[in-house]
Order: sequence, then C-alpha cells, then structure tokens
Amino acid sequence: MTDLRVVPVDGASMLEQWRYVHNVIVPPAAMSAEDARERAERYRLENAYLGEELVGCSTVRPPTGEEAVATVIARVLPAFRGRGFGTALYLRALDHARRAGARAVETCVLAVNEDGLRFAGHHGFVETERYVLDGERDEWADLRLSPLPGEPGNDSRNLAGT
Repeated sequence: MTDLRVVPVDGASMLEQWRYVHNVIVPPAAMSAEDARERAERYRLENAYLGEELVGCSTVRPPTGEEAVATVIARVLPAFRGRGFGTALYLRALDHARRAGARAVETCVLAVNEDGLRFAGHHGFVETERYVLDGERDEWADLRLSPLPGEPGNDSRNLAGT
C-alpha cells in the first residue's frame, strides 16, 4: 500500500473522478457535475490513487451544531476493497474532522451496501437511524462514532489491526 496517494480534489478532472467513484458506490444518489461542484465548495473531497489508478474517494463534512458533529465518508471501488485502502481513507478523513474541531463523527451508508455497513461497524460506528428520503425508495443508514477514538470515554482499540 506504499503507492497509495490520497490527495485533495483540485480541478475539474479530479472532481469528475471523485464524482465517478461516488456514483459507482451510491447509484441511487448519483450526482451531476453541478452537484459535485457544489459539494466541493462546502466539503473536503479527496481522491485515492494506487500509483496513477483511481481506487476511491472521501468526503468530510465540517463539524456543525452544538455537538460539533462532522460527517466522514470513505468510498472504495469494488475491485480495490479488502486491501486497506478504505481504512487509509477513513483514518485520513477522521484526522481532518478532528483537526476541524469535531467532537463527534457520523457517516451515512446506503443500507444495501453490506460491505460499507460492515466496514463502519468494524471501525466502531453504531447505527442510529434508518430512513428513506421523501419520494425515494432506497433505505439509508446513519451511523455515529462518539467520542472520537483516543478521547476519554472511547476505547481506541476500535482501530486496532486496521
């Protein structure tokens, strides 16, 4: 995994790559180029590459509210799963959320994405809600990790062996 590079999205080409991974992983929430541009203005978006090959992406929504809750989402293309890339993306996103002042972290997973739910659970996330958006059919799961790993009240062993 020494060739894995995770870099902030910079420019239209990288944003299109981020959008591609997003749309492959969560087709019910596929977004247009305009949607992706809007996300890039509000959130930290990163792409992961193995050498020069795109393997995944991440999103960090900054902390909000009294609880300073950030949202981190790591996505890995199916052909690259099970090799630690998701963990690398997740840990980097978690670090960014922590540096941005997050005191709690959430994530959101398409409920049929068993790999994503398993990954989140492995990293200490607990499901808090399942829902279907108005006018939609697909079920989503919100999961929460609070407090952050390594802080008082949380067993940092959640990340052991990753």
